[in-house]
Amino acid sequence: MMKRNFWLSIMFSVLLIILIACNTDDSANQNDGENDSDNKSVEVNKEGYPIVDEEITLSLMAPGTGIAEWKDMPTLQEYSEKTNINFDYDTPPLSDFQTKLNLAFASGDISDIIFGASTDDLTPSMEVNYGEQGVLIPLEELIDEYAPNLKALMEENPEIERSITTTDGHIYVLPAINQHPTSAWPAGPMWFNGEWLDALGVEELPKTTDELYELLVRFRDEDPNGNGEADEIPLIDVKMESTRRWLLAAFGMKEWGIEEVDGTVRYAPITENYKEYITYMNKLYDEKLLDPETFSQADEQKKAKGQQNKLGLFPDWFSFFTTGQTEEEAMNNPMFHPLTSDVSPEIVLPGNPGISRGAFAITKNNDYPEASIRWIDYLYSQEGRDFFDQGPEGYLWEEGEDGQRVFKDVPEEFDSSEDYRGSLTPAYAINTPMLVDLVETAPRSDFELFIEEETKTKVDAYAETAYPLVYLTEEEQEEINTIEVDLESYVEQMEAKFITGVEPLTNWDKYIETIENMNIDRYVKIYQAAYDRWAEN
Repeated sequence: MMKRNFWLSIMFSVLLIILIACNTDDSANQNDGENDSDNKSVEVNKEGYPIVDEEITLSLMAPGTGIAEWKDMPTLQEYSEKTNINFDYDTPPLSDFQTKLNLAFASGDISDIIFGASTDDLTPSMEVNYGEQGVLIPLEELIDEYAPNLKALMEENPEIERSITTTDGHIYVLPAINQHPTSAWPAGPMWFNGEWLDALGVEELPKTTDELYELLVRFRDEDPNGNGEADEIPLIDVKMESTRRWLLAAFGMKEWGIEEVDGTVRYAPITENYKEYITYMNKLYDEKLLDPETFSQADEQKKAKGQQNKLGLFPDWFSFFTTGQTEEEAMNNPMFHPLTSDVSPEIVLPGNPGISRGAFAITKNNDYPEASIRWIDYLYSQEGRDFFDQGPEGYLWEEGEDGQRVFKDVPEEFDSSEDYRGSLTPAYAINTPMLVDLVETAPRSDFELFIEEETKTKVDAYAETAYPLVYLTEEEQEEINTIEVDLESYVEQMEAKFITGVEPLTNWDKYIETIENMNIDRYVKIYQAAYDRWAEN
């Protein structure tokens, strides 16, 4: 159970990463690498510890999970002793954080450091606006001088710097950087029911949409769960929120919206590729190969069906989340293999860029920006991320005779090792500004190795970013916001109607005309301009 919980801790950190993430004027030049506050004089050691010889105190605002007060967390306490940097913590609940952060910006009473925000809280447009106003200070010169770990990661992967550099050429906010073995997952995978495959004698997974259709028909008709009833559900989802990416890819699309293809930006839901996807899904729905309750059920209902062994192909982060099996049993459930089709003969698969913005910013109120950037840079090293991920030795783990970590029993007052971990470190359930990766000395289970191997062959070999992380100007963002609300709502409604047959596919031209009247041409042009800026950076 401990191994499972620790594996889950890593994967939930990755989720914050999966899901994730996809959004030069005179006022900006007034900042140009300078902090407008009158910085207090403090000697910052560029190497070693402490970071400062004399203790300093900073204020830090972050979303709290409610498990423990940050001032009581051993990880932060030990790091404060190591660095000579102390903090006054302001950690409103996750549910209130966005509101509290907006109020702090509006009042000007903003903390010295913003930590662990997501792109929904500290949005790309906020980075641009508050950066140009001087509320957030530029970080690129500080990175060059005081953040060797982050700088090395940026040099190794130039996409990081391009993805966090705003339209005025400055970096105002640092990201979480995901290098975990599952970092390329665009979403939770799809899994085949291994018992059903065995029962039907299936030795090779489908590689085309036609082959998938044939297997789903066998799932429906040949009683693979062996109970003598026609209760099998070949394919299931909840509002297509999890399977959509994988099945769009089969028809040559990497995103359900804006995507880039060979340098050209397009809106996928008006392409002929998308029409083929809709046609295919409508066929699955009509023939009861797709669960009829797909657009009406909740995730709990999906899981209940999985635990009754009624599902043939289903999405989830891990298959045992749906089936209730053990990790050992779940290793018999193979990951979905990317498909090709008549309109997409080469494998296309979206990949996560592994960069989650919004995670760390220094404000104009901060008197010690150099010390602050050195403080956070530790988390971008392997040693620092290991320390922040699992806390100091003696709590969650201890070193064994072979140098590998041995996980300790969880105190009785905690329901799980994850809850206990959340009381030790802030790197829990938030977008922590750090390098996300495996803990070097943590033991790895057979299940973890199975997941890594499945990922290498079925995701890593094909995944590519659908559209990079770009920044829009304030004017561009206003236009996008005006167009996007109605556009996304309409496309979502029509997907469900087309798939279920409520709206016949003979009305496709009317659907296209409606979207064209929503100013889609301008929408695409804005994203093309943003992509071109990104590519030229």
